[in-house]
Amino acid sequence: MSNCGHPYFTTTEQEEEAKQLLRHRHQQLEVMEPKQIKEGYLVKKGTVLNSWKVVWVVLSDDGVEFFKRKADSAPKGMIPLKGAVLTSPCQDFSKRTLVFKLSTAKKQDHFFQATHLEERESWVKDIKRAITCLQGGVKFARKSTRRSIRLPDTINLSELYILMRDQENGVKEQKLEKDRRVYNHCFTGGTVVDWLISKDKARNRPEALMLATGLLNEGFLQPAGDVSKEGVEGGAVSTVLDEPNALYYFADSGFFCEGYSSDEDVIVKEEFRGNIIKQGCLLKQGHRRKNWKVRKFILRNDPAYIHYYDPTKGDEYPLGSIHLRGSVITAVEFVPDAKRYDVDGNLFEIITSDETHYFLQAATSEERNEWIKAIHAVSKTGK
Repeated sequence: MSNCGHPYFTTTEQEEEAKQLLRHRHQQLEVMEPKQIKEGYLVKKGTVLNSWKVVWVVLSDDGVEFFKRKADSAPKGMIPLKGAVLTSPCQDFSKRTLVFKLSTAKKQDHFFQATHLEERESWVKDIKRAITCLQGGVKFARKSTRRSIRLPDTINLSELYILMRDQENGVKEQKLEKDRRVYNHCFTGGTVVDWLISKDKARNRPEALMLATGLLNEGFLQPAGDVSKEGVEGGAVSTVLDEPNALYYFADSGFFCEGYSSDEDVIVKEEFRGNIIKQGCLLKQGHRRKNWKVRKFILRNDPAYIHYYDPTKGDEYPLGSIHLRGSVITAVEFVPDAKRYDVDGNLFEIITSDETHYFLQAATSEERNEWIKAIHAVSKTGK
């Protein structure tokens, strides 16, 4: 009898036993593998250097990994969620909005910045839920509602914000001039207070100011101009000021500020006047060096423009703009002259009316389809 194999098993039975053992081990590995919950681009503050850089972030049920590039196989770092605490909004940085802080059990702080309000709310909700589930030993499951931790449970700031943004019955956005500058799509603190009282959301002005401050603290409102910014940095109980010179704007509005030229004529920026249709981060190929960088894109209609920004610098000064009227937007499988590192999948191209080509990459095929659909609609209907 051969020394190989078990004396009571045929070769076929041995192979089947081996297959079952491999399947069992594979199932064990699947159980041990963390469940991926969410991924996308965020801006992160360096833990050694104080610079802010765009990273690809992956949230699992037990930790947050961040990568230098989406295509990288190994993360730059991993933040364990066991015992972690998330703080949002984080107001440690007066010149940066939409920041949240993730503090580990070992008291190490990690700061992340979203590109728009909806994005921050989504990340915060999922990370908090993952931490809670990890502590309770239960599986992650998303909740559909979110309550403020700063106000009574009866107050839902997300719902209140939606009412304020209503085109007919909400807070009216205006074009206001203060200190030789023109602020578009904004309103005064007093306007917010008046609206809250008129809609029976607050009984008096002090109560309305507390509600408005909650909206400001959560990032739904943003200060515009020196007076309102000084109120935020002053650290008062009510940071929203009930004053005609204190200006504010909705976080996802088409707000922009105009200065004056030397001959005191207003610099009119028509391309910024449209409503924001969609915003978020995409990978963009440069026109000269053909390298790829993460940019924040803001799509506006009427007029039809999409502006792109360095997501680490804010939205005040765009790096460039694309006039979309008459443009062609299509999904593509590859990009000519791609350099630096391979970019594969979820690509699309914008060809403008003057035949300038822009190549972009979304994070997922679903996101690509959403961008193509939104840009196509704007290109057909906008000016």
